[in-house]
Amino acid sequence: MSPARSIKKPVKEQPPRERTRSEAQVIRSKEAALKATFALLMEHGLSGVSVDEVAKRSGIAKTTIYRHWPSRTELMLDACSKLGAKFDVPDTGSVKGDVMAIAMGISARLRSKNYSSVLPSVIDAAERDGRIAALHGKIHSQTLAPLYVVLERARGRGELRENWSTADIVASVVGPLFYRRWFSREPLDDRFVKSVVKRALGTDA
Repeated sequence: MSPARSIKKPVKEQPPRERTRSEAQVIRSKEAALKATFALLMEHGLSGVSVDEVAKRSGIAKTTIYRHWPSRTELMLDACSKLGAKFDVPDTGSVKGDVMAIAMGISARLRSKNYSSVLPSVIDAAERDGRIAALHGKIHSQTLAPLYVVLERARGRGELRENWSTADIVASVVGPLFYRRWFSREPLDDRFVKSVVKRALGTDA
């Protein structure tokens, strides 16, 4: 006699309404955990984040957090990814106007609590963790990408000197802003930003 075959019971599908409710709960729990993680990052940097503290602050169970993110590092990477939001590419009609708009945006971001509190700890941790180094690279490239776009566009219009490297101009714009925010700690105001852009583009206008 042939052995009896086991009969598999059909999988009971979740009703659409229940499935929608479950998906909404997942979204809410992830948002709550990310919000708590980002708050801890702002207060204490990367070293001050633990899954225990995120669970306590968010009200989300540790087991649920680990279902969304397999490790503490993955959770922090997801929370930090919000730092790399792209700037829009302006089109004011002149290279000075375009660069000024981006420089003002970078300056405002450097003055914000979120960016200025978290980024230094990301830079520090990037020296020891390859995944955080990749995140830092992504934040850096997304922040500066619009600046490269407007400068290359200006080069095509003949607004930049041929012997001026795009990378050098970017450094001339961004470098002083970072220096003033984290080293000299002098005011990072509109007057300073305007003077930086003028010097970087070689214009007094």
